[in-house]
Amino acid sequence: MDIIKDIWFDASRIYMKTDAGKTFSRPLEAFPLLKEASDKDRLNFKIGKFGDDVRWESLDEDIHISSFFEIVEPDYENEIAAIFKRFPQLNVSEVARSIGINKSLLSKYIYGIKKPSTQRKMQIKEALHVLGEELIAV
Repeated sequence: MDIIKDIWFDASRIYMKTDAGKTFSRPLEAFPLLKEASDKDRLNFKIGKFGDDVRWESLDEDIHISSFFEIVEPDYENEIAAIFKRFPQLNVSEVARSIGINKSLLSKYIYGIKKPSTQRKMQIKEALHVLGEELIAV
């Protein structure tokens, strides 16, 4: 297996170079914590002792080398993304908390990196309907 030798970023992607000279990249949407992090925090990483993972201690984020081999590009036109784009005032952390999932997973649904099941999509919409009802009651 290849060993990670370097990690770097541009405005929208994370890049990894291996000891075999191969370069891989993924959209930052695949790693919401890194997408939202400052440049300083992004550059504060350590490659694991076996060279197959990267750790950002200050962000509590870990990425395994295998994550770079997935060929998944964001689907910005998905239904969940459209909802959050239409209502930018929605707090992703609070919506995620209300349905019992972590913010990172909901962000991946929003960015189109992961596709929610039909049941999960309904759960997200129901949480938003409850929020709407609470707002109407104000």
